[in-house]
Amino acid sequence: LQCTVRSTGPLSYDLSGSDLTKLYNKRVHLAEAMRRPLENFPFRLGYISHCGVRVTLADGSRWLIHKGGGYGISSQTVATDAGHMSSNWEVSSKRTKHLRGTKTVSDLVGAGGPNYRLFGDNCHNACTNIMNQ
Repeated sequence: LQCTVRSTGPLSYDLSGSDLTKLYNKRVHLAEAMRRPLENFPFRLGYISHCGVRVTLADGSRWLIHKGGGYGISSQTVATDAGHMSSNWEVSSKRTKHLRGTKTVSDLVGAGGPNYRLFGDNCHNACTNIMNQ
């Protein structure tokens, strides 16, 4: 499992080793489906957008779980510090779920799936699978 930040260059990592393991074992209390415009688009419209799930943990920290081609190494669904989110992200209407610690970050990353395909296994499919946990 990887915790990555998508950038214009090679992958960079916020966490690794035991710190990454600790994050993946933390309990999720709130999950919010989020959307932003695709890169190079000034708007978001349905599937012409990028989808992710922002999670809030017991310690108040927030992480974005999202999926994309080339986002990770062993999995294309990754968790990134929500502090890296631009102001273009918005909560999708009526897509908030109070998990109250019943799921871990690892559970939700796993629900997003390891592989990415533009049709049938993309960021929107991952969001749906994560929010259905």
